[in-house]
Amino acid sequence: MTMTTTQPGPALIDELGEELDALRQRVVDDLGAVDADYIRKVIAVQRLCEVSGRVLLFAGWFPPAWLGGVAALSVSKILDNMEIGHNVLHGQYDWMKDPALNSQTFEWDMVCPSGQWRRSHNFMHHTYTNILDKDRDVGYGILRITEDQPWHPYYLGNPVYAAAQALFFEYGIMLHDLEADRIVQGERGWADVRPLLGPMLRKVAGQAGKDYLLYPALTGPLAPLTLAANVSANLVRNLWAFSIIFCGHFPDGAEVFTEEQAEDESRGGWYLRQMVGSANISGSPVFHLMSGNLSHQIEHHLFPDLPSRRYPQIAGEVRAICEKYGLPYNTGSLSKQLGSVVRKIFRLALPGKNS
Repeated sequence: MTMTTTQPGPALIDELGEELDALRQRVVDDLGAVDADYIRKVIAVQRLCEVSGRVLLFAGWFPPAWLGGVAALSVSKILDNMEIGHNVLHGQYDWMKDPALNSQTFEWDMVCPSGQWRRSHNFMHHTYTNILDKDRDVGYGILRITEDQPWHPYYLGNPVYAAAQALFFEYGIMLHDLEADRIVQGERGWADVRPLLGPMLRKVAGQAGKDYLLYPALTGPLAPLTLAANVSANLVRNLWAFSIIFCGHFPDGAEVFTEEQAEDESRGGWYLRQMVGSANISGSPVFHLMSGNLSHQIEHHLFPDLPSRRYPQIAGEVRAICEKYGLPYNTGSLSKQLGSVVRKIFRLALPGKNS
């Protein structure tokens, strides 16, 4: 439902903004060699996993080698998308002045062109986070994810749409910028979507050609097994990314907002919206790495351009700030958060508020 948390008064909201600005500046002032070494080490591990996976698939006739290849490729793709691609494209490492880590030129191992993702995600989502009819990540144009979305018989298929989105998540992200629901409603025409199609088709051709033609062909008679391995690795990556992202945005307690509530919003008000509209996932350091540190979604929404390795370091301070201003700090295990998301998807398939 739309925001129910009791908000601090305007003066306290401004104070909240000043505290969080100061926290961000302290981190910015401390950025340096440790952060640069970290992302380069992650990239090295990601590349090692990819090479290992490809090598193992040359022995794919041996089941342990095939399974090892799938596992290594899955880890490679998850790291590439979550801890490397997502975070580099947010500009988290632009300060390094490394052309290989430049947010404006970086390309990742998925079918969504990075330039289109930067617009739909970096700008639209992170500016208008959880504002109904502004943030298109609320339901992704296909799901009913809050009671404030009017019910329609179409939403009876909510669980089916969510399952399809999980299985083909990279393609859902690619198509996101088309705003297909607005095309169906006649609000968006050919002239709006035509410039997007060329980059999409080229990226799909490149990714599909690499994963489903080139690499299988290189393994000769083992091509069918390599193809199956690549399909499996992409599927694992899609299911993992879907789970992490949905747990950070849509579990119980994550609030949504109307455009009126966000009108004339101060810096402190924007921070407040990020805090109560997001949720964290508890876990081990390896879990946080594999989630791209989006397990710290609250910290990420507050500071999307800070290197993600800093989120666990500042999480305690952010939580203390939430407690100071009487704001919730929504966190829980993966099973708890994912379970609440699944229940919500099923529940909101049926008529409810504003239906």
